[in-house]
Amino acid sequence: MKLTRIFWNRSLAALAAVAALLAVLTGCGGGDSSGTNVGSGSGSGGKDGSGGRFAYVTNGVDPFWNIAESGAVQAGKDLAVDVTVLMPANGAPEQQNMLEDLVTRGITGISVSPIDAANQVNLLNQIAERATLITNDSDAPESNRQVFIGVDNYVAGRMCGRLVKEALPDGGKVMIMIGRMEQDNARLRRQGVIDELLDRPEDSSNFDPPGAELKGDRFTILGTLTDNFDRTRAKANAEDTLSRYPDVDGMVGLFAYNPPMILEALEGAGKLKLVKVIGFDEADATLQGIIDGSVFGTVVQNPYMYGYKSIEVLKALAEGDRTVIPENEFILVPARQIRKENVDSFWSDLKEKRGE
Repeated sequence: MKLTRIFWNRSLAALAAVAALLAVLTGCGGGDSSGTNVGSGSGSGGKDGSGGRFAYVTNGVDPFWNIAESGAVQAGKDLAVDVTVLMPANGAPEQQNMLEDLVTRGITGISVSPIDAANQVNLLNQIAERATLITNDSDAPESNRQVFIGVDNYVAGRMCGRLVKEALPDGGKVMIMIGRMEQDNARLRRQGVIDELLDRPEDSSNFDPPGAELKGDRFTILGTLTDNFDRTRAKANAEDTLSRYPDVDGMVGLFAYNPPMILEALEGAGKLKLVKVIGFDEADATLQGIIDGSVFGTVVQNPYMYGYKSIEVLKALAEGDRTVIPENEFILVPARQIRKENVDSFWSDLKEKRGE
C-alpha cells in the first residue's frame, strides 16, 4: 500500500477538467507563497478502486491538517479504499477548483471543511448531486451535505472562555485573534468565548460585530482581529495590539497558528508571561508554551479523528449504510481543555498519532 503526494496549483486545477488524471509527483508537501497545495492518497483494495474513492478537503494549509491527513490516510489503509487529501492554500476559489475537479474525476465521496459556508451553498449542493458530501471541522448546515463531523464550536468557545477566566480571575482587557469570520466554526467559536466572558446565557445564535469593544462586569473584549490565514499578518496583529493597548491583559488565539504568532510578538516585545495567552488547537509551539508557562492553556479538537471518521462514514454511506448518520446530522467529536497538568500525556499521544 503506497502513499503518494499530488502537487497542485491554479493552472493544474484549471486543466484538470481536460486531463482525466493529473500526473502524480512524489515528494514532500505543503503550501507555499505560490499557492501550491498537497494531496495524498492511500492505496486501495483493488486497482479498479472498487473499494471506493474518497477525498478529504481542508480549508487551508496548517500542521493541524497534517494530523487530520494522518487519520484519513490510516482509515484508507484500514478500510482498503482510495483516499486523496487536498489542502487549498489560496482560499475559497482554490477550494472550489479542487471540489469541482474531484467530481469531474468521478470521486465517490468528499468530506470538506468549507471556507465560506454561507456563500458556498450552491457550490456544495452541486457537488452533493454528483458525490456523497459530508462536512467536518466547519459545517455548512444550509447545504445538502449528509452529516457534519466535529466539535460543537460554540461550546468549545465557551470552554476557551473559561480558560481565560482561570488565567485572569480578576478579569481584564482581552483581544481575540482568529483567521477569518466567514467560516461557521470561527463565528461560533469566537461567539462562545465572548458569551462566556460576558457571563451571558448560552445562545449560539448570538453575534457581536468583530470591530466592537464589548464590556462586561469583569472583562473588556477590545475587539477581534482577523488575518485570513496569513501568519505574518497574524503576528502583526499581536504586535499592533501590544502597541495600541500596552495594558492588555490577555490574548486569545482561536486558529491553530494564532497562539504561536502571539508568542513570537510577545517575545519580541519582552512581554512573555506578562500577558496571558489562551489558545485553540494543538500547535507544537502552543503545547511547548503550556509546558514553559508562556501559554495558560488551550482547547483542542481531534483532527486525527476528523480525518479517520470522515473516510469511515463516507465508505459506509457508499455501501448504503445510513445508520452512521444521527438524527441531528451531527457526529460529535468532543473538545478538551489542555493545561499544564495534562499537556505531557496529550502531546505524547498526539506524537504517536503523527507517527513520531
